[in-house]
Amino acid sequence: MDCLLREERERTLSSHSNNKTFAFLKPEALQSRVAGEVLSRLERKGFLVKQLRLHNITRKEAETLYAVHKGKPFFQELVDHVTSGPVLLMILEGANAVDVLRKVIGATNPQAAEPGTIRGDLSLSITANIIHASDSLENARKESSIFFHDGI
Repeated sequence: MDCLLREERERTLSSHSNNKTFAFLKPEALQSRVAGEVLSRLERKGFLVKQLRLHNITRKEAETLYAVHKGKPFFQELVDHVTSGPVLLMILEGANAVDVLRKVIGATNPQAAEPGTIRGDLSLSITANIIHASDSLENARKESSIFFHDGI
């Protein structure tokens, strides 16, 4: 029965090929050993993991990723943080992927994130908030192209 449900879900999701997004688990997700829990939550929500790769973000990649925040007080802290250890890069697929993922992960500030969300349950600081997720399809395309040659 589980196999049939999984096949149906994959068929449904694969028909939404433009509903991909980019995310990555930050260093603290791997250090605190919650990466498996986060991936399980995403899969239970219906996301298909299309690409997954362990990666050490370079300073140049981080500065490109967060270029929109350059000049802001938290920019350097963010760059330093995501380059401090390995991350788990992901391309996810699902219906309304960007919006659904943003709801599942919760508010950027974990103190404001709802219980039951990834950030609300698993993180304590704005910088070390477990996961980065693109906030629009356009940004998902830009951000994924920094790390994956074929992007989304």
